[in-house]
Amino acid sequence: MEDLNLTLNEKEVLLFLKQKGTASPGDIADGTPLKIENATQASFLLEEKGLAEVKDEVSEKYRLSSEGMQYAKKGLPERQVINKIDGPTPIKDLQEMLSPQMVGIATGWLKRKGWASIEKGNIIPATDISETDDEIALAKLDETAVTLEETGIDQKVIKDLVKRKLVEKEETKSRTITITAEGRKIAASGLELTEDITQLTSRLLKSGEWKNKTFRPYNIDKPPKRVFAAKVHPYQRLIDQMRQIFLEMGFTEIKGDIIQSSFWNFDALFQPQDHPAREMQDTFHLESRSQLPGEYLETVCSMHEKGGDIESRGWGGKWDSDVAKRNVLRTHTTSVSIKHLADNPKPPVKAFCIDRAYRRETIDPTHTPEFEQLEGVVMDRNMSFANLLGCLKEFYHRMGFENVRFRPGYFPYTEPSVEPEVYIEELGWVELGGAGIFRKEVTEPLGIKEPVLAWGLGVSRLAMLRLGLKDLRELYQSDIEWLRKSPVCKL
Repeated sequence: MEDLNLTLNEKEVLLFLKQKGTASPGDIADGTPLKIENATQASFLLEEKGLAEVKDEVSEKYRLSSEGMQYAKKGLPERQVINKIDGPTPIKDLQEMLSPQMVGIATGWLKRKGWASIEKGNIIPATDISETDDEIALAKLDETAVTLEETGIDQKVIKDLVKRKLVEKEETKSRTITITAEGRKIAASGLELTEDITQLTSRLLKSGEWKNKTFRPYNIDKPPKRVFAAKVHPYQRLIDQMRQIFLEMGFTEIKGDIIQSSFWNFDALFQPQDHPAREMQDTFHLESRSQLPGEYLETVCSMHEKGGDIESRGWGGKWDSDVAKRNVLRTHTTSVSIKHLADNPKPPVKAFCIDRAYRRETIDPTHTPEFEQLEGVVMDRNMSFANLLGCLKEFYHRMGFENVRFRPGYFPYTEPSVEPEVYIEELGWVELGGAGIFRKEVTEPLGIKEPVLAWGLGVSRLAMLRLGLKDLRELYQSDIEWLRKSPVCKL
């Protein structure tokens, strides 16, 4: 018994169960000095020691909802509709006789039950319209909650009625504690209801009471309670790490508005006004409009229509300033970078932006409508394509990726363009974004004379690789257990 190290509460419960055999926490609380929560806690401790068994049971009862009681008296919507017709009947006539809402509910169930078909706006009744199981079930139920066994209703039928909100389900949980043979043996061996001292206090020492007290021994083999220390969200920590890398490389962080005019989001980047990226499937278009920067209208218009004063043909056609005024949720943070360059056309410029972009994407394991993008630009004299590759390779090395390569790519506003890739042991080569040198059609209208290195990298995809995730949605879900268990990063 000493090895079991029973607390006073456990002794109280065990002695009570010795008399009753089986009891609920409420029964134990009524028959002992314990509260229900203390009795429950002691019961679980006894179960861990093999002295008691705790059993939880859930019973389900069903009653008619207020809507269900109405239909129990008047009949289900499909029954009320079918009783109103003898042959093909226009749906509009039925809506006038009953109500549009009832006819709308009934239509689907008439087809599902095979009571009628619908052709050219008419409901055509079937020949066999016998009583169905759900109608029988409604007749058996009332406002008093009963179990399925008491009614004899099939479980599938009751589930359908619950889905239709015609029946309400009530769950009742009960807990019983039963003494085991070993528990009965311990209880019969003689338990003294004396309180064990768990802490030696100064009062006990001064008064000398400790000499007549029983001290509960420590169990040094018992594992300690898990402690979850506060930490930065793993995704946020990776974003902070990326930010720190670019700051250490001498870049300046910039910010911009989520709502951008089409001018900065598309036109300034030399995307034609009939480009598919502007269509509804890619872009969130807004009803509002923005004022356009007057100092760039003529040069951007000229570049789009005839290629400006450089060796370019432009896109031809007529550039529409009204289209450029339309606001959108930015589809990329490049709109922030290009505006920053327009405001700072003199070299040198080294800037980056880590922020959200928005596109009309279907949510799946690799896509979300809003996502983080890491945008960067370098503008200075004598900048070359080699400088761009070196800058990106340095960033990925600092992020923990040893093997980095670049594959030729195409993007509307950079030339030449590349797609950086990193090698992951389980996945092979993984593409993580796009980069290139801004075309002169982008820089010339804004008064930028020096080469501009630019890149847009997928932050969330990089985070998935570092955290070992297979589903992008895990980065945003409110799962406290995942946050507790997940490492900050996984190399």
